Amino acid sequence: MDVKTSLIVADAVDHKGFPADRTKTGGWVTAALILGIEVCERLSTMGIAVNLVTYLIGTMHLPSSTSANIVSDFMGTSFLLCLLGGFLADSFLGRYKTIAIFTAIQTLGTGALAIATKLPQFRPTTCDHTRLVNNECEQATGFQMGILYLALYLIALGTGGLKSSISGFGTDQFDDKDPKEKTHMAYFFQRFFFFISIGTLMAVTVLVYIQDQVGRSLAYGICSISMFIALLIFLFGTKRYRYKNSQGSPIVHICQVIAASIRKRKLDLPYSVSMLYETNLEESRIHHTDQFHFMDKAAIVEEGDFEEKNFNGVPNPWKLCTVTRVEEVKMMARLLPVWATTIMFWTTYAQMITFSVEQASTMDRSIGSFQIPAGSLTVFFVAAILITLAVYDRLVMPLWKKWKGKPGFTNLQRIAIGLILSILGMAAAALAEKKRLAVAHRQSHPIATLPVSVFILIPQFFLIGAGEAFIYTGQLDFFITQSPKGMKTMSTGLFLTTLSLGFFVSSFLVSVVKSVTGGGGVAGNGEGWLADNINNGRLDCFYGLLCVLSCINVVIFLICAVWYKPRHEKKPMIGKGQGGCGGGMEMIDNKGGLGNEEKC
Repeated sequence: MDVKTSLIVADAVDHKGFPADRTKTGGWVTAALILGIEVCERLSTMGIAVNLVTYLIGTMHLPSSTSANIVSDFMGTSFLLCLLGGFLADSFLGRYKTIAIFTAIQTLGTGALAIATKLPQFRPTTCDHTRLVNNECEQATGFQMGILYLALYLIALGTGGLKSSISGFGTDQFDDKDPKEKTHMAYFFQRFFFFISIGTLMAVTVLVYIQDQVGRSLAYGICSISMFIALLIFLFGTKRYRYKNSQGSPIVHICQVIAASIRKRKLDLPYSVSMLYETNLEESRIHHTDQFHFMDKAAIVEEGDFEEKNFNGVPNPWKLCTVTRVEEVKMMARLLPVWATTIMFWTTYAQMITFSVEQASTMDRSIGSFQIPAGSLTVFFVAAILITLAVYDRLVMPLWKKWKGKPGFTNLQRIAIGLILSILGMAAAALAEKKRLAVAHRQSHPIATLPVSVFILIPQFFLIGAGEAFIYTGQLDFFITQSPKGMKTMSTGLFLTTLSLGFFVSSFLVSVVKSVTGGGGVAGNGEGWLADNINNGRLDCFYGLLCVLSCINVVIFLICAVWYKPRHEKKPMIGKGQGGCGGGMEMIDNKGGLGNEEKC
């Protein structure tokens, strides 16, 4: 009997709803099937995003700033929809169904994009380079852009929906209560990030090359077929997956605490914390903290909070919340200042797949007889990430442990390093663009390729890529370790919204700068810093502005980091406070009132 019990995974079930047998379900085989989806998702999303700006300018004949905003909005929407995917997975569908449904949607989206880029009626008439440079080409019509938007946002919906559940469903395949499987789970996170990098590497090299040299419709068709195959492989493992029951949406729990707090905003807090409502067992409680006192009012017991008048019924969660539930929301609230100050990094990141790719398209990209695709310059992102992670893991961490006795930088320190590297990256981008513009202005007539090497852009790609290695791992660590156990999915979604908002802030800044600097273009041409043709603008000034904003953001981040203090559990006091009468229902007598406080 004990042997049979040891084979059962306590909090997981199989595809039939029976307790999961660890010998027949979960493990690396099922995790590998799930990781296949992630590789294809990265291949599709990044393969489209890093080279989309050249298609919008060269084929759809849109202005550079408009094209940059379309790419930024597409990526921002993809990450923002992670919240929708997470909500559906937690509340209704479960992670397995969410992944399957949204993978199918992304397959449909990439297929639609392949058709939209193949059929001539979905794009304007071809235009030669001279007319394109002089902004004389016919722009895409509203119908043509509508078809493109439909395909792009189907992809964004699919990406957001499945990305929110991939990592969570992968970790569901390992039992964190089993020492051996818990070790495997740690390796899963490392391999998850590795597979993301592999997918991105394939996207910015092989897929971008196919787009430029063979055809975009073929490249996007490959994405659609690969997603479909990955979906079939994923479904093939249905009988071997471990499934975990939904615990309800953390968003709903947060709304309940806020609603209860507002409802009881006029009530006075009791003189003792032990009088607040709590029903969780001692070992699962989160004890009261002194911040955000207005939220504590959600745990005040009053008449009407229970279904029965004698307080013995089930409490209405929109009227009364436990101290633990309130503290979970407080923990999430404490993350928000750090969350807000990391958005700026992803705003600078957005420039690397928009304007920086456009810069590369105007420069000499040849190595002998081979022409590097402009979108493939982002390969230095991936190289920077992999090199930085390797150096940090093999060199920095051991040295830091010997010197400070700690296994590497803290999560906040890693975030700070990432933010500082983004400042250096924007400074390098401004200097490179200043040199590129100087060469462009010396030309007597417009030419397709400026006599300046594209490799002067490497520092900005490498610095931002290295910054991503630090800030991505730092943010993920921070939001997961500093959030409540029941809100890990929510905190991961919160982390991903920083990427989303970074792209949206980029789009907003581009619109504002283009409007404000409309009369400040080169030689008074009235096009401003972000001209329709970047050779006539001052992109270096825009990069300089981002550098200044990033410096201000770092200062604010450091203030927030000093303010933030990790939550430390208080040891319960026997016989009083949370350990004694603070047990919520234990305090309530049979007459519908609070129990005798003096007994505690």
